[in-house]
Order: sequence, then C-alpha cells, then structure tokens
Amino acid sequence: MTAGGRPAVRWGILGTARIAARVCAAMRVADGAVAAAVASRDAGRARRWAAEHGTERSYGSYRELLDDGEIDAVYLPLPPALHAEWTVRAAEAGKHVLCEKPLAASVAEAERMVAACRASGVQLMDGMMWKHHPRTAMMRRHLERGELGEPRRVTAAFTLSWEPLPEDDIRFQRELGGGVLGDLGWYCVAAALWAFGELPERAWATARWFREVDANLSGFLWFPGERVASFDCGFDTVARRWFEIAGTRGSIVCDDFVRPQRLDKARYWLHDADGNGREHLAPP
Repeated sequence: MTAGGRPAVRWGILGTARIAARVCAAMRVADGAVAAAVASRDAGRARRWAAEHGTERSYGSYRELLDDGEIDAVYLPLPPALHAEWTVRAAEAGKHVLCEKPLAASVAEAERMVAACRASGVQLMDGMMWKHHPRTAMMRRHLERGELGEPRRVTAAFTLSWEPLPEDDIRFQRELGGGVLGDLGWYCVAAALWAFGELPERAWATARWFREVDANLSGFLWFPGERVASFDCGFDTVARRWFEIAGTRGSIVCDDFVRPQRLDKARYWLHDADGNGREHLAPP
C-alpha cells in the first residue's frame, strides 16, 4: 500500500539493460511503486539481476512475466526493434506499459502499439522523464503567460563523445533499431514539440554514418506560423544537453534539460528582450 492508502503498482521489468538498473532504483524509492519481477531470456541472468537489484521474483522468459497475474505494469528497456512486439503482448496480457525511447521504429509500429493498449484499456507511456520534472512545469508557465512573446525558434543539442565508437553496442546495430536520432535526437525533437504544441509541416536532416546507422545528425523542422526548430545530436561530440526557446520578447535557456546535472539545483535561465538573464531554480 502507498502512504495514501492506495495499492502500490507492481512493476515487472522486461530485460536487464543498464538503464533498467536506474529505473528499478527509482521504483524502490517512489511512493506507490514496487519492483516486483524481472525477466531475461537467460534465467540465470534474471536471478542474479533480481538478487542485485532487489526484485521479488525473476523469470527466464518475457512471456512468463507477462503471465504473472500479480504484475500490474511492465517497463520495457529492450532494444527499439522489440518495443512494438512486447508492448502489444503486454497490452494483450492486461499490463500497463512504460516503454523506453524511441517508442517505436516506425509510425506504423507506434500506431499498432497505441491501438493495442487502447483495445485492452491500459496505459502506454514512453520514457521521456524530463517532461515530468517540476522544472519543466515551471518553464511551461513562462510560455503560457506569454513572457516570451510569440515563440519563434527552438534550438537544441544532445551529444556525447565515445572514443572510439563502440561497434558492439546496440546503438550501432541497425537491425535492433540503432542510430543517434532515435537515441539522442529523440529528446531534441520532443523539446520542439513540447514548446510549439504541434507537429511540424516539414522536416529535413543530414547525417554522418557509422556502420549502418546515423552517428551524428543535424535536423531542421518547420512549424506553422513561421516557427522553426533546429537540433543536432551525435555520439562523437563532447557532452551537450541543452535547449533554447526564443520568442519575440524573451527566451528560455536550459543547459541540462535531459537530466539535471545536480538534483538539488535543477536550473534554467529566463532572458528578457535585451538579453538580460535571470537564473531560476526548481524545488529539489
């Protein structure tokens, strides 16, 4: 039970990717969540992971976990190419789904996932955590109050530097849905959609390839009402995780929007029409 007396959501984790350890740790400290089970295609690996990260049960297949009637929701840290299949199967088993990004490898797959969850009456959510941080709500209020005037441009970047690029990582395997646009550029595109509140009319991108996937990409989005967004993402450039939303009377700059560098100091800057900036802090 939660502190408010409501039943806790019992989570099952499909897969043991690195990000699963972080999400499992968050489940353990969240009010209303229980990390109840983990599944892997290797039963021994699942048992070891469960012992290390404190889940109650482990399973040697994803199907076994979905058949567990005590599991309410599943978290999918699987490679993007597997998201559609296991989201649909989870929905058919009556489980709510938190799916890592990118949600799907194509629009058709995303539509199939949404349809399956709607048909089963379960929730589907992607792992875009920054949108739900208190800082994001604070920035949204500046937009809603018109403090930026008419929003005109979003500029964003999300990069990290690997030397050399790791060929065996799933991000560089085309058959698993790899590529920097889906892995990092996803955040930049989401920032533009969040700021403008609708889909673009046109899109353009150019990329540098490594093996069979995009390793560095720059994109441009045109929105109705003379609004534009540009972004770059890459696996070969120093760490950058920032965006700027510029309007006719002011701008917002956040230099770590993907995840605050310091949990006790989630910050951003609001600039006026003359470029004077003031730092704002979200509550810890």
